[in-house]
Amino acid sequence: MKKIILALSVALLTFVNINAQAPVNEIKFGGRIMYDMAVWGDTAMDNAGTEFRRVRFYNSGKLYGNVKYKLQVDFAGGTISFKDVWIELSKLPLNGNLRVGHFKEPLRLEALTSSKYITFMERALPIAFAPERNTGAMYHTTFGEKISFQSGIFREGDSFGNDKESTNNVNVTSRITYLAMNDDSKTLHLGASNSIRKNSGNSYGFSSRAENHLGNKLMSVSFEDVDKTNIWGGEIAYVNNALSVQAEYLQTTVIGATETALSSYYGQISYFLTGERRPYKSSLDGFARVKPNNNYGSGGKGAIELVARVSNMDLTAANEGALNDITLGVNWYLNPNTRVMLNYVMGEMTNETEVITENAVMMRVQLDF
Repeated sequence: MKKIILALSVALLTFVNINAQAPVNEIKFGGRIMYDMAVWGDTAMDNAGTEFRRVRFYNSGKLYGNVKYKLQVDFAGGTISFKDVWIELSKLPLNGNLRVGHFKEPLRLEALTSSKYITFMERALPIAFAPERNTGAMYHTTFGEKISFQSGIFREGDSFGNDKESTNNVNVTSRITYLAMNDDSKTLHLGASNSIRKNSGNSYGFSSRAENHLGNKLMSVSFEDVDKTNIWGGEIAYVNNALSVQAEYLQTTVIGATETALSSYYGQISYFLTGERRPYKSSLDGFARVKPNNNYGSGGKGAIELVARVSNMDLTAANEGALNDITLGVNWYLNPNTRVMLNYVMGEMTNETEVITENAVMMRVQLDF
């Protein structure tokens, strides 16, 4: 409780101090609550659980026209951790912006899209290949209205963005995107990214669930004596009025005494029965908030979206088998700030010796402001 009070006090004092000193500013406060319920297992589905998946508060702003910042803290799981904590200077050469702090590496469209706006309750299997956020510095810019570029140097920070290891090992992550079209009815986004990664432990590893955060970890992989890992990614998203299609492919090459290639992909489709469309925000932020044509209440029913996704993770080169997921769902947007999500996940892990099936029925009640 003392930590929570301290965090909120710091945020409030920051707000008061900035307002007192900066005559030209734009200050915002907000947050999100995501409460999840799930049952899961094999055919019996004899496991059940609930959790606050995310409980976050943030303060962001723009000072004197060319300095931006964001402070976002998460309280889920009964602990405090930093999410986005950064300062950004704009109006640099080549229409550039320099961001420093703790934030998302420019890798994977679905990772860059806020959890408030992702189509499914959980991001697809490729999310496991690298952490979403790290500590570092990133330069990003746009060329005209179609081409965007981001490149940064990152260290492997802890939950508060700190990395006190005295090594020169860093991650260098870059991404380029092309917005082929973006008008009132159609959007086509294309992108490619690369991340060359070296950490102080000279290791690489991760684990993955069947896209159910409350479920069991079905796969894990660990490498030691790693010189570096190299991640290549490709992404595409297409929106045509109520229809949306999105896909990504990632390949990680683990380089040590030998080279091992791991791969993962997903493809998803969604359709709004009520006629809305999925709005595109920017290359750096992915997709944005869905606004129902008619909010729920007073005769309105909100927006209803049907969704489906197929995803795969192939670790056979590391003798860990493969994980396949099929997720079906429906999203009900009561208004722009309130959403109810229902997902049915069918997961199957296979390797040379066993097959593990884990299905899940999941529900989320979400509010952000």
